[in-house]
Amino acid sequence: MTPVPDAVTPTAAECRVMAEICDWALALAEAGGAPQFTAAVMDGETEICRARNDVAQTHDPSRHAEIAAIAEAGRLLGRPDLSGHTLIASCQPCEMCLAAMRWAGIGRLIFAARQDSLGEGFFQFGALAIDDLCAASGHAFAYLGGLHEARVLPLYRPRGSDQG
Repeated sequence: MTPVPDAVTPTAAECRVMAEICDWALALAEAGGAPQFTAAVMDGETEICRARNDVAQTHDPSRHAEIAAIAEAGRLLGRPDLSGHTLIASCQPCEMCLAAMRWAGIGRLIFAARQDSLGEGFFQFGALAIDDLCAASGHAFAYLGGLHEARVLPLYRPRGSDQG
């Protein structure tokens, strides 16, 4: 696989927001008993918005946390172009969310739980890794996965899983 050309080093603000959205995902799961996904959009050191997965509440299979955060950022900014922004997510975005990220022009991604660490069922094209999707986009985005992964990984593992 082709490596990502520009490594992402998270800023202090991005680390803070990542910790907060992971805390939020954990609190939502504790209250609701199901895996929860959370995401935020940042412009430099400023958080524009954050969102959670609301598929169950809306009965809309496209309402992933990343999609909801991208939509809210566009609404708040009054434009669909989010070039120069960063997407932060409690879990590696699925293929649909990565496509929406690219349509919005977001070129920087930071996430906690990585696809390789998750149980099955979160990705519809599981044979494609994020490196493959990044390469298919012409390396249009840089990413860092695994930040705070250990904290949220239990949310996304199948119940009764004995995986580390």
